[in-house]
Amino acid sequence: MKKIIQIMVFLLLVGSASAQQEKGIIGTDNWLDNWTDFYPKSADYGEPNQILTGNITKDTKLYKKDTYLLMGNVFVTDSTTLTIEPGTVIIGDWESKASLTIAKGATIMAEGLDTDPIVFTSNRSVKKAGDWGGIILLGDAPTNKFGNGSVASMYANLDQSSYGHTNYGGKNIKSNSGVLKYVRIEYAGKRKRGGTNFNGLLLAGVGNETILENIMVSYCAGDSFEVIGGEVNLLKAVSYRSNSNDFKFNLGTQSRLDNSLAIRSPYSTSSNGARCLEITSYDKKEEVDFTKAGTTVIAKNMTMLNLSDDLNAHIGLGLIKEAVFIGENASLDINKSVISGFNPAVILDDKIIINQENLEKIKFVDMFFNNCNGNIFKEYNSNNEDLENWYGNRSFYNVYSKTQNSETFIDLKNKKRPDYRLRINKIIAANGKN
Repeated sequence: MKKIIQIMVFLLLVGSASAQQEKGIIGTDNWLDNWTDFYPKSADYGEPNQILTGNITKDTKLYKKDTYLLMGNVFVTDSTTLTIEPGTVIIGDWESKASLTIAKGATIMAEGLDTDPIVFTSNRSVKKAGDWGGIILLGDAPTNKFGNGSVASMYANLDQSSYGHTNYGGKNIKSNSGVLKYVRIEYAGKRKRGGTNFNGLLLAGVGNETILENIMVSYCAGDSFEVIGGEVNLLKAVSYRSNSNDFKFNLGTQSRLDNSLAIRSPYSTSSNGARCLEITSYDKKEEVDFTKAGTTVIAKNMTMLNLSDDLNAHIGLGLIKEAVFIGENASLDINKSVISGFNPAVILDDKIIINQENLEKIKFVDMFFNNCNGNIFKEYNSNNEDLENWYGNRSFYNVYSKTQNSETFIDLKNKKRPDYRLRINKIIAANGKN
């Protein structure tokens, strides 16, 4: 009998360690190695020797041996394919507010390698967030709007002949905009007309045949990743020190976000505040066809981390907000994920009625809520007892802790190769009602 008990205890400990390791980003090795760069200011790519400008209307290939200067609003159009070799560097021009748009029907084949990523970066000598525009993929997958959409209002000095290349949306859920794999996008998010910003990567009406894996957006003045409509699958996506949202989903998108990372800094957030994950179904109700599906996001093995070294002080200064915001008529199913160091962890739109029907559309299962100033609240409401009782139920397997980041993650201070996976057996559960 004693031997059986010992075996059972051993299996319990192994299972517990395995379960902890499964939360947040996972991998037997640190998949951030080689292709990411958390300190890109020190990189020197030399002077560009090729220029990309205007419309690309025939199949074009960019080569690693050349360095390209992206100038103005560049559109890939007319069912054209832009192919980019692994290791190619494309430098966005600050003065002309450079951006690259893959128009509806066109494709980009940017397949970098773990050891040879494709890099989009800034041409300023002192690089800053918002130096250039960003990358935009437009497809013909559906949204929940009446009719199709356009991003024409984003561009400064848009040539009238290019307006037709700014449209997105349709009925093809399998719309294929190509491949982005092992790609870095640095210092994007230039301010655009109307006072808002470009995003690092905007995906509008993009369909599920598009491959989006191992993409890092760092030091972006706008959202790192914004998804509008379509059906998008993001795998191993990294947002680092964005001024705005890390991942934003809107207008009826049906999306998956797997094994991905959002790292915030209290010193990089805009005055309007920003979140790791913002999920909404619309900006204006009058633009939306409610017979169509609202936004639904399934997220698994996410790590959302605030790098504050003094959480209470930064909260007092208003520099730290919630990690996740969920809007009315939007759904989130998130599991095996980590939220560490926010104020609070989650906010639900004040228009959401707190009842079983709505809460079943917003799932937090097998989560690790760590070192947050409160867990899940309704907007403008400090009493979250109902939500704590619901999500604190043992059937959801959520864990609550007040563990320091240095003890929670494997290696945060390694400048070249940080490791944001959880430390096994370092999670100390605590009472979640705070």
